[in-house]
Amino acid sequence: MIPGFSQRRRFADLSEQEILALAISSEEDDARIYRSYAEQLRAEFPDSARIFDDMAAEEDEHRRRLIDRHKARFGEVIPLIRREHVSGFYARRPVWLVQNLGLERIREEAEMMERDAQGFYEKAAAQSQDAETRKLLGDLAAAEAGHGQEAERLTGAHLGEDARDREERTAHRQFVLTWVQPGLAGLMDGSVSTLAPIFATAFATQNTWTTFLVGLAASVGAGISMGFTEAASDDGAISGRGSPVKRGIAAGVMTAVGGLGHALPYLIPHFWTATVIAMIVVFVELWAIAWIQKKYMETPFLRAAFQVVMGGALVFGAGVLIGSG
Repeated sequence: MIPGFSQRRRFADLSEQEILALAISSEEDDARIYRSYAEQLRAEFPDSARIFDDMAAEEDEHRRRLIDRHKARFGEVIPLIRREHVSGFYARRPVWLVQNLGLERIREEAEMMERDAQGFYEKAAAQSQDAETRKLLGDLAAAEAGHGQEAERLTGAHLGEDARDREERTAHRQFVLTWVQPGLAGLMDGSVSTLAPIFATAFATQNTWTTFLVGLAASVGAGISMGFTEAASDDGAISGRGSPVKRGIAAGVMTAVGGLGHALPYLIPHFWTATVIAMIVVFVELWAIAWIQKKYMETPFLRAAFQVVMGGALVFGAGVLIGSG
């Protein structure tokens, strides 16, 4: 027998006492998760943190009702049974996996938790033979189903229009600092810095395969270097720029993408066809950079376009001159 499989029970094989015990431990876990969300959000999103505090209190009330029912039927001693002890039972993601998620993603996680809990109580109620226990489980299923409305009520109580706008601005700023800014820096670096070696190689050798290999090496190398540099430069604790891992991934991937954009056309064997397509790709990359600067960094489009196109043209010209010489 495979180790570990014998230790997991099928839900259909659980006794009513074990179902109640499982529900109690699940409510305890969910309350802890909601409180962890609240603590995670409290500094930047205090109003949303209070919503999760109230949701944790709701889970505590459910747990109290379940414990009362267990004491009435089975006594004081509650069996130790948790989600991971039941085969096929839904599992919660560890809190540390969502510590760096944005506000909206945390809200989505909470909605998923409520749907899972509703499904569990509906299944448990259908399996219960005791009328009072069945009623309690059915009531809790209805309560979980109504948590969407409850969340809206709590949101209305804690999040006025001004508070919601403030939190949305904070979330947008965090998104820009963690993803957009390092990603944009990487795209600019990858798109511009690789122009010279790629086009210098292209015009010096007029060999598309050699040019592609040089472009591939320059793009991947720059991506790795940029990613590590961004991740190591700031842990985000003081600047508030967010997870260094996320920033490093954004910078590294976008740096590689920026370089590969005009390296990939050199997979085409015909030199001038590949070069013309690469030039078109460079033009698209530079205008994309200007558009991102306008949309997320509030830089006037014409100024951003002038800066990016001018810088790209200078590096491109240097590469062509060096390669032609």
